[in-house]
Amino acid sequence: MSAARLALAPAFADKARMAADPTHRAIEAVFRIERARLIGALARMTRDLDRAEELAQEALLIALTEWPKGGVPDNPGAWLTAAAKRRLIDGARHRSMRERKHAQIARELDAEYDMSAEALEAALDDPLGDELLGLIFAACHPVITSEARAALTLRLVGGLTVEEIARAFLSNEAAIAARITRAKKAIGKAGVAFEVPRGAELNARLPSVLEIVYLIFNEGYAATTGASLVRRPLCAEAQRLGRILAGLMPEQPEVLGLLALMEIQASRLAARSGPDGRFVPLTEQNRARWDQLLIRRGLNALDRAEALGGSDGPYALQAALAACHARARTAEATDWRRIAGLYDRLGQVMPSPVVELNRAVAHSMAFGPEAGLRLVDEIADAAMLRNYAPLPAARGDFLFRAGRHREARAAFEAAAALTGNERERDFLLGRAAACDG
Repeated sequence: MSAARLALAPAFADKARMAADPTHRAIEAVFRIERARLIGALARMTRDLDRAEELAQEALLIALTEWPKGGVPDNPGAWLTAAAKRRLIDGARHRSMRERKHAQIARELDAEYDMSAEALEAALDDPLGDELLGLIFAACHPVITSEARAALTLRLVGGLTVEEIARAFLSNEAAIAARITRAKKAIGKAGVAFEVPRGAELNARLPSVLEIVYLIFNEGYAATTGASLVRRPLCAEAQRLGRILAGLMPEQPEVLGLLALMEIQASRLAARSGPDGRFVPLTEQNRARWDQLLIRRGLNALDRAEALGGSDGPYALQAALAACHARARTAEATDWRRIAGLYDRLGQVMPSPVVELNRAVAHSMAFGPEAGLRLVDEIADAAMLRNYAPLPAARGDFLFRAGRHREARAAFEAAAALTGNERERDFLLGRAAACDG
């Protein structure tokens, strides 16, 4: 932690104790809303994420002092940005006493960022949200590892603390903090611009952004380790990021496809586990517990993606698959032949052993377990699936439905040995035991 941040800590603690006051609670709520965009604007100026976070925090402290006197301003985001910029300029001016170079920086900042109220309103009221988009694209830059991208995105855009991120990913705070620090250094070293790329570069970078948002969602939807089947806060944060992206990039069909996929998948979260926390497979879920509002949101986003010509995009296709389940009132009414056809298309658009495994499951449901076994045999030696629990789990299901119970038991036990999630392990061992019945 920097000296500046250490110096802020006691003051912030004092302000936090004042949060019982309704005005202060309102200020902190506004700050949570504006924080990511504020950091994005400051990072664009400073090219220093640590400094941008510090300036944002300083702007909050100023607001906690000033706003109770005159109320929350009409444009709180502009006010906070102006306060942070003034601190940035003041700091540059202070350093200019020691270095002439810094004096020039202060003059350039003064010239570039006129602090008049009229100029601020014009410059900072950015309905397109370029600062926020720029921050998202920087946090998800390919120069950073995927794990670090996820942590940095949750920290900067989601506003989660290091402790919250560590808890969400079942990691320790030191590891997450180090991951975020390395990511910031990589961004600085690479000279990453805090702005939305254009043209071909946008198309090249967007998949990285969508991949990280979906990675966060998936870790919440199907926790890879631990005692809980799902981690709802991660799903909620990924959905929020998806909604932000869809609002800022409404003409990008794959952004809408990802949002549709997450909304529909999240609609089933409450039904994925029983009262005792045990895993409930899709075909056995109580569909009355599915969130119809999220389903409608997801279907609307999917319609918009398809209207933009994005029906064959990887996320739009996966959303269309999820929509097949969402539209079926009962498990028996599921159109498995359509699902199998969609997986055939997805396998061409996004070839991978995991897609092929899911395709085998769909074909087994549409055309019988032997069809699934034939397809799964074709990918059994894929390196990506070597220690992947869903592979033997799927094989066990096909074998069980084909009446080959002894082989099914061995497959379920192998899957249970591979999974790191306790609830999933219990489910698989339960299926293995059922093979003796």
